[in-house]
Amino acid sequence: MDELPKLEELDEETLFIVSQTFKALSDPTRIRILHLLYQEELSVNNISEALHLRQSTVSHQLRFLKNLRLVKYRREGTSIYYSIDDEHVMDVLKQTIDHAQHH
Repeated sequence: MDELPKLEELDEETLFIVSQTFKALSDPTRIRILHLLYQEELSVNNISEALHLRQSTVSHQLRFLKNLRLVKYRREGTSIYYSIDDEHVMDVLKQTIDHAQHH
């Protein structure tokens, strides 16, 4: 009888990052922001206007996404522009959106 291969356990840091990533993707506002940023780089002002949200709400959500390295930013004068920083997570999000739209 063949011996089963030893299964690798996930370390605590990996578990934490994965669970936080899914937590990020579980919030409708963050999904809307990521979906928008997947299409183009935008400022907080552009995002709040496009999604009809307060700037403080957008800034709060972007901070959460930035801490998980899902978005990045660059400063241009007094404006800060945000863009996607993790194609892997965006692939998961895009596949999930496609799944939801084609069931």
